Amino acid sequence: MRKEKTVDFQIKRAWHSISRMYNAYAARHDTTMAVGYVLLNIDIENGTPATKIAPLLGMEPRSLVRMLKALEEKGLIKREVSENDKRFVRIVLTELGKEKRELAREGVISLNTMIRDKIPLEKLVTFFDVIKDINRLVEEENQKLKAGDGEIEEF
Repeated sequence: MRKEKTVDFQIKRAWHSISRMYNAYAARHDTTMAVGYVLLNIDIENGTPATKIAPLLGMEPRSLVRMLKALEEKGLIKREVSENDKRFVRIVLTELGKEKRELAREGVISLNTMIRDKIPLEKLVTFFDVIKDINRLVEEENQKLKAGDGEIEEF
């Protein structure tokens, strides 16, 4: 099968294109797409428990620890330790973090507006339905693989 005919190639190709566009946008604001993505997933008012951020982003906790440390060093976030339970840490945006989050939000809105203006609604509805099905199927397969009884089927 030619790579251009595979679902994963098309998804990855689209994501890389989007990622390049987001990074070009972010670079104009002295940040990166990855930083913007993390900032967008932190509750702007109340912060977010550190343990909840990695699952929101689909990241490994180890990778997130390095990212959070870098964001803290740049003054975009701060860690607030619970007085009741010292193990509970909430990640909170600083004022600079809120500014960068808003810039990331504007970039996301801009891309989505452009796409929605150029692709008919019925095509987008179909796209979302298909992506939802793909995610469900992949998650089911991941569960089987974790259990040791999964095997990727041939089409």
